[in-house]
Amino acid sequence: MSGTIAYPRQHVPAGEDFLLLSPTQQAHAYRNVDRMFATRTIRRGPDVMELGRGREIAPRYVTEGEERGVDGYIDRAHVAGLLVIKGSDIVLERYALGLDEAGRWSSMSMVKSLTSTLVGAALRDGAIGSLDDVVSRYLPALRGCAYDAVTIRQLITMSSGVEWSEVYTDRNSDVNRYSKSLGDKVPGGVLALMRGLKAGQPPGSTFNYNTGDTYLLGSLVSAATGMTLADYMSRTVWARLGMEHDAFYTLESEGGQEIGGSRAGMALRDFGRFGVFLLQDGVVGDTKVLPADWVAQAGSPAFTLDPALNSYGAVGYGYSWWIDADGAMAAVGFAGQSLYINRRSKVVIVTLSCHPQPPFAAAYTVDLQAERRAFKDAVLAALA
Repeated sequence: MSGTIAYPRQHVPAGEDFLLLSPTQQAHAYRNVDRMFATRTIRRGPDVMELGRGREIAPRYVTEGEERGVDGYIDRAHVAGLLVIKGSDIVLERYALGLDEAGRWSSMSMVKSLTSTLVGAALRDGAIGSLDDVVSRYLPALRGCAYDAVTIRQLITMSSGVEWSEVYTDRNSDVNRYSKSLGDKVPGGVLALMRGLKAGQPPGSTFNYNTGDTYLLGSLVSAATGMTLADYMSRTVWARLGMEHDAFYTLESEGGQEIGGSRAGMALRDFGRFGVFLLQDGVVGDTKVLPADWVAQAGSPAFTLDPALNSYGAVGYGYSWWIDADGAMAAVGFAGQSLYINRRSKVVIVTLSCHPQPPFAAAYTVDLQAERRAFKDAVLAALA
């Protein structure tokens, strides 16, 4: 018999299983990332950027020969949070699956795009000299490995050329070895994994989605600025812009380096505010946080993609932003997370979801990519 007192405790899945959860576990885990991994707070400031409230839209769309509305989309796409902003006014806001207005949902890989934006801020601040600087200039620990001659531009566009397997269903893939290291909170574990990878293609020649690349990108920003990634995000964007809630980055170990490429926790409206920040070209009040041409370059394709070969249906990839077929930029994350920013139409759409994953997805017949695309088009039509 155990000698401990039987106090109530909250169960969460093991961190190493984060990419392999069943539909009954997903929503609980995605709302409780800070219970599963080490974290560091991204602090909000004293003031909140107020978002206006416009007239609510009621977009209608057709899939599989049937017309559907917002509720149908939420049910069919397993949506936990849905936010539509026109300019700086909220025109649709919905919560489901236990998420509420203050809840911080896992960003998954959406945070890659937010972390990449900090590279622009560090350029503007002079902490980074050029995107064409080699990574090892800022991270000496990478000297002598496959990343030694890789540039910041190649990291931010997923073209490091380093071999990496991003197969979520294979427990022995690089991304799941990375995930296990995070779950086990191994100090220096992710960096050791990255140093051990082999060179594949010439740097800059080939797009290969690599979550580890963005881990190094975040580490580089920390090294260049002399600040933790969470504190730099707070100073440059989170507090300055007026986010409503504290957020958090997950860490590779207790007190360790932030994970720049996955699993941050943020509230729905604050994802939306980040979208508004980019609609405004990275300007807060009279302060230019980003270089003048940064957002345009970030949302332009460095690589052209086959939309059939990625879960979002993107046609290109920029500075860690996916490019939608309509030209918009999108931060995209595992299991249906997305931050869509249409600068031409001044529309932001945030979707937080629990898309079923293999092997469970085999029993679910909805074409989730087609569903997202049809709903997005209906939103744009409703706001035209």
